[in-house]
Order: sequence, then C-alpha cells, then structure tokens
Amino acid sequence: MSDEAADPPVDAESRRRTRWRGLVGLTLSRWWRRATRTTRGRIASTVAAVALTIALLVVVTGIALALADGGMATADDADVRITPEESGTLSSVDGVEGPRLGATNERAAAIRSRDGVEHASPVLVETARLESTDGDPRTVRLIGLVPDGESRTVAGLPTTALEPGDPHYANGSYEGPRNRELVLSPTAAERLDATAGDELSVSMGGMERAGGTTPSVTVAAVADEGTGGGGAPIALVHLSELQSFSGAETGELADRLLLWGEADAARSAATDAYPAGAVEVAGDTDPSTLFGDGLAFATSVIALLVGVTVCASFVATTMGMTVDEDRRTLAVLESVGFPTRSRLAVVAVSTGITTLVGSIVGIGLGMAGIVAVNAVAGATVAPGTVAHFHPVFVPYAIGVALVAGLVAVPYPLAVAARTAVLEEVAR
Repeated sequence: MSDEAADPPVDAESRRRTRWRGLVGLTLSRWWRRATRTTRGRIASTVAAVALTIALLVVVTGIALALADGGMATADDADVRITPEESGTLSSVDGVEGPRLGATNERAAAIRSRDGVEHASPVLVETARLESTDGDPRTVRLIGLVPDGESRTVAGLPTTALEPGDPHYANGSYEGPRNRELVLSPTAAERLDATAGDELSVSMGGMERAGGTTPSVTVAAVADEGTGGGGAPIALVHLSELQSFSGAETGELADRLLLWGEADAARSAATDAYPAGAVEVAGDTDPSTLFGDGLAFATSVIALLVGVTVCASFVATTMGMTVDEDRRTLAVLESVGFPTRSRLAVVAVSTGITTLVGSIVGIGLGMAGIVAVNAVAGATVAPGTVAHFHPVFVPYAIGVALVAGLVAVPYPLAVAARTAVLEEVAR
C-alpha cells in the first residue's frame, strides 16, 4: 500500500515538469516566429531599447569603476601597484589622512635589487599652493616619485624631465642636496602662467620648518598638451623633497608604490615587501572599489536606477501592446485547454526572453562603448583608461535586465488576463 501511495505524486511531478517544458518550448517557438516574421518590428524595437539601456548602464558603470580606481592622480604605466589595506598601514595623522604605506623608500630600494624588476618608486600625493613671482597662489596637486631616467608615466605625466634618482633622501637622513624641480601639467602651467625655467614658491603645512623660509622650485618642463594630466592641475616632484615638505619623511610614508618589470617577478617582490598590502597587476580591476568611493558609487547607483526604470517602462509598454494584438492567439490557447496560469506563463516567458536577448546585445554594445570612450578620451583630453570593463558586468547587466522584466511583466499579464474566448471569437 505504501508503494502504491507513493507513485501518484511522482507521476504528478513528472507531468508538471513535462507541461512546463512544453510551455517553454511553445513560447520560444512563438517568440522566434514573431521576432522574424509576424511582429518583427515591435520585437526588434523592444530588444533595441533594452540593449541601448543596458549598454549605457555598462558604460557609465565602467566610468565609475575607473573613477573609483583612482582617477588621473593614479594614471601610470606601471606593471604592478602596491596600495595600503585599511588594517595594515601607517598614517601620519590618524583619522585625518587616508591610510599610507610605511618605510617606502627603503623597501623600494630593496625591490629594485630583485631580478626581473626594472624600477620601483613610491608615490606620495599632497596638495600645495604654488606662486610665481608675479602671480597669485594656485592650488596644485604635487606627486612625489623617484625617477630613473627611463621614459615612464606617473599621474599621466612623463617623468623624463626630472633628474634621475632622489639625492635628498641620503639613505634616510633627508640631508642630501635638493633638486628643487618639478614638471607641470598643461593645466597647472596655464593657471600659474609658468613656463620651463620659471621659479615658483611653494607653501603647505610643514614646508617652512627649515630655516623659516618658504622653499622654491624651478619648472623643469611643462608636459605637452595631450600627454597626460587629464585637465587636472598637477605636478611631479622628487619624492624625498615632498616628504620633507609635508612631514611624511617620518616613517617614509607614501600613498602607493609602483613597480616596472616582469609582472610575475614584480608581483612576487611586492608581496614580499608588503605582505599586508593590496598588490594589483596592471590590467586588473576590482569592482569592490566602487563601494569605497562615494562619487563612483553614487554614479553607478543612479545608472542602475535609471536603467531599471527606463528598461521596465519600455518593456511594459511594448509587451502590453504586443499582448493586446495577440489576444486571438491567447483565446485559441484557452479554447484548446490551456488554463489561465499556463497562458500567463507564456506571456511572462516571452517578456523574459525579450529582455534577456536585449541584455546580451546591450553587453556587446557596452563593451564597444567603453572602447570608444577610451579611444576618444585618449585622443583628446585624458590619455589612458577612463572606463574599465570587468567580467562581472556580464551577470550584472543580465540581472538588471531581468529585474526590469520582472517590474514590467505585471502590465502585459493584466492585459492577457482580460482576454476572453467568446469576445475574441465574436471579433
């Protein structure tokens, strides 16, 4: 008796699965026939609307990810970067300045001696006010580094105009000679009305400690238009001099450490030098950085909300119109024994297929859009990458499209539910 009692549920479950497979198969064949023959224009317009919305979402999210990745102040051609983790770094002013790496000068020198590493330089970012002899003080972002005479790019600017080495460091004494030179971005030079050879006074916290005088620097070069800087007023200086000016020589602090050379060798050297640091190989992007940057996160959230709203609105409208035109087919399904639930399932699956196809097309368009944005920006105002694409964008975009489809589906379902066999037959 127990075996006989257990058989019917198994048969019922099998019939249910078979019925759903049939419904999905029927819906797929109907959707394909309508997309290629009967209602080709309406299906194509719905897919195109979803695709364009998803493409815009991917491009804006890619720009937000690049923004969270550091912006122009971190644009460089290094092969490996070391940045501080929140829990394992030193900060010169706890709670005021962001986390920084410690002992960077000493550890960078050790990294440079490793096989496969061409060069390693700490990078310190500080804000200062520069003033020419006949101008007003202007705020400029100073980027401290250790140049080596090779053609490299830091913060979007070439480093070749700076004298190689960092003599002021003097093995940690900070008593060596100062180069007192800097390379200005085109924007910084324009604001300061400065050219190569001009002398500028520098003022910032801690810079007047030595001798009670305001230090000065000489413009070694002004970067060419289009070489970098992204329109930002920034300047490159020698690392140890900026550390002395800002007080970051205590602890040899820097915001990050850049390595050039073989990727594997540089990664190994970086991990050995800073086991608790975040090591990033060039070309890698971390989507989680979006959550740590307020502007980037807000941009991506706005893009998400706009994408869901626009996509859902268009899908609801067009699918509702399609279902309204398809009432006779729904009536035929009812007349041959399809219950209301099955007919509504056909409408819901059709809506899901449309949004899924649109999302896949949109991902392709979004990837092309990111390439185009980087190409246009690189040829005009911001050489380098201004938008990133990450593989996680694929499930993210598909998920957003499906959510929009879920938001949109009640309207076509309501239209389908009002369909009656007798009314459609009378028509």
